Amino acid sequence: MTSYAPAEASQRTGLSQDTLRYYERLGLFGPVERTAGGKRIYSDRDVAWLKLLICLRNAGLGITDLQQLIGNLRTRPNGTADVVDLLEEHRAKLLDQMDKLRIALGVLDGKLDHYRRLDRARPGR
Repeated sequence: MTSYAPAEASQRTGLSQDTLRYYERLGLFGPVERTAGGKRIYSDRDVAWLKLLICLRNAGLGITDLQQLIGNLRTRPNGTADVVDLLEEHRAKLLDQMDKLRIALGVLDGKLDHYRRLDRARPGR
């Protein structure tokens, strides 16, 4: 298994080193291995998990949501039902946002077409 220094893990994930430590402190991943000198060493698994966290954050899950999700995965009090419920709720929100964005994009494209036609129709063009 490959291991990464904090700077390389930061580069691979796009997260600052401060954010890596923050996520670890919140229990969103880890514990991270350490060298004999106490420096963090990130594994492929850590980097993959961080990339998943980034994706979930981009999907609109907040830190509290992620903590709840991870807590449910660790303890599984109701199997994975809680995890599925949380992810389905956020999936529905994303689909709603996508619908709104499609409508907004259509309006924007229509306005662009309109103003481009007006610009082409101006005398001297």
